[in-house]
Amino acid sequence: MKSTSSKHKNGVHKSILPASKPGWLASVKREALVLGLLIAIATVAVYFPVRHHPFVKYDDPYYVIDNPHIKSGLDWDTTAWAFTTFYQANWHPLTWLSHAADVQMFQLDAGGHHETNLWLHVLNVLLLFWVLQQATGYIGRSAMVAALFALHPINVETVAWVAERKNLLSMMFFLLALGAWRWYVREPRVGRYAMVALLYALGLMAKPQIITFPFVLLLWDYWPLRRMVTAGPDVFSAMSPAPGFPARSFLWLVKEKLGLFSICAAGVVVAFLAQRSGGAVASLKQYGLFIRLANAIVAYARYVGKAFWPTHLAPFYPHPWDPLPPLPTWQIVAALLFLLAVSALVVAGRKHRYLLTGWLWFVGTLVPMIGLVQVGNQAMADRYAYLPFIGLFIMICWGAAEWAERRHLPRALLASVSVVVLIVLTALTYRQVGYWNDGLTLWSHTLQVTTNNVVAEDDLAQALMEAGQPEEGVKHFQAALAINPSDQDGNLQIAQYDHQHGHLREALERYDKMLSITEDSSNRAVLFSNRGFVYRDLGDYVRARESFEAAMALNPRNFRTWIGLGVVTQKMGDLSLSIPDYSHANQIHPSDIGYLLLARALEQSGRKDEAEAATQRAKLISPNLDAARVVADGLIAH
Repeated sequence: MKSTSSKHKNGVHKSILPASKPGWLASVKREALVLGLLIAIATVAVYFPVRHHPFVKYDDPYYVIDNPHIKSGLDWDTTAWAFTTFYQANWHPLTWLSHAADVQMFQLDAGGHHETNLWLHVLNVLLLFWVLQQATGYIGRSAMVAALFALHPINVETVAWVAERKNLLSMMFFLLALGAWRWYVREPRVGRYAMVALLYALGLMAKPQIITFPFVLLLWDYWPLRRMVTAGPDVFSAMSPAPGFPARSFLWLVKEKLGLFSICAAGVVVAFLAQRSGGAVASLKQYGLFIRLANAIVAYARYVGKAFWPTHLAPFYPHPWDPLPPLPTWQIVAALLFLLAVSALVVAGRKHRYLLTGWLWFVGTLVPMIGLVQVGNQAMADRYAYLPFIGLFIMICWGAAEWAERRHLPRALLASVSVVVLIVLTALTYRQVGYWNDGLTLWSHTLQVTTNNVVAEDDLAQALMEAGQPEEGVKHFQAALAINPSDQDGNLQIAQYDHQHGHLREALERYDKMLSITEDSSNRAVLFSNRGFVYRDLGDYVRARESFEAAMALNPRNFRTWIGLGVVTQKMGDLSLSIPDYSHANQIHPSDIGYLLLARALEQSGRKDEAEAATQRAKLISPNLDAARVVADGLIAH
């Protein structure tokens, strides 16, 4: 993995072109071009099966399939919504616009959306190769880091999951900003600094995972740019990596980045407000400080383990304190000792600057996702490693190359070992891509590689329901409740199953139980609304109306609740109320069933022309009018 350029210690070249070799630059460019092309081809080959994958019923419906703003394509209304919404507890307007652009081009053909993810990953791979090679001068080592990033199976989740477009977009802007930083420090100008700041801000508008970018720049100044003055065994060398990189103190370098730190602070505030508005930030009552610290320590160690032994990968890893017994003390202590030992070794070997940069890159960029601010109820996530693992890859590639050089091992031997490692990773990645082929495969595999996974049980159950296997689905919902009796999805789905199969009292008891323990207003609105439909089927229209009105008070934007209220008032003989109820439902969400019900109420009121207009509206928007008539008949007949 030697570079063809001259170099000095710590794996950074001197960028001095040898006058005696006029073809040197051309050969370097040719080598980089060939390696980049080979890595890109390998990446496309291993990930191309995603072109035939469907959407995953795990966030994809919220992001694309059932999102009316995104489904309308790229227009001014969608753009305004993207920049002003905290939908799904996030503020990432560029991500929303990216999904809308895909719908504009591919409609709801999942293959096109998956291809966009794939090409963004390929672009990130090539950007990483370019940024590292430009900063260090090492082609082979930079190519190996890029290849590990391209082919490591932990990144399958980011590429194969349409809803993780935000990860890919934010990484693209992060790498562009990192490359622009070297451009700035070579010739500091306001315009160049502004370009770095703009790229950083755009990355935050895709996903706030890159919030630590100014801290990464301090590491980048330390190595490979070597702008930072240090003392001790790593005293700053007079040989800079390139002309125009004067030595600076740590304090000076921090002051230089104050503008970027201000963007960082703004990003933190916006991200926190978005997450809190969506109820995604867990309280200290749910996850105490010790629990968060303990899980973070163990998660760091598990991430390192998955970097070297990438098996048992899953889209969801249950939090060990939710609601299960806590982690054994020995696991927490062992993980802490491991992290401290690695940190001590890195500090002891700080004359190899890439070790400290790589380790702090890994540890630091994981901080926003490590659970100190607990968002969601996962212990860790493969997608969170997309940026941090670059630090580990730098440590591995530079460390292995320097170790081989000190022992005068043949270059061909190191290249052969690298190829073998990449072949193994490619095989593992190809297999992991296959698990994302459909919901049944994905969640069945997840249950095989994790334990006590309520989310996997619920999602597999839902996939079985959609596959026409309701009895098997109910078994997995019951398995989820055996792990966590308060599981919202499991209770809701079993209650709905009981309702559909005529077990009305059982469904009612389950809804009442859930209402007694559910605090979230949106969840309570769903429970009240569902309970209203059960009372309607029992013929208790008074209680049905009370339930629908309670649901409406909590969430007046649920069109299904308005339809239920209209049905009940119509059954009670009050058409003067049911007609406005149906009309309001259709204003919120126009539907064939809603317009058919409105047409019937209008016809019963003698308003035949308006009834005909409502029927025609139903015909225009209905994918299957006969099926819609059957549902509408069923609602009125009970």
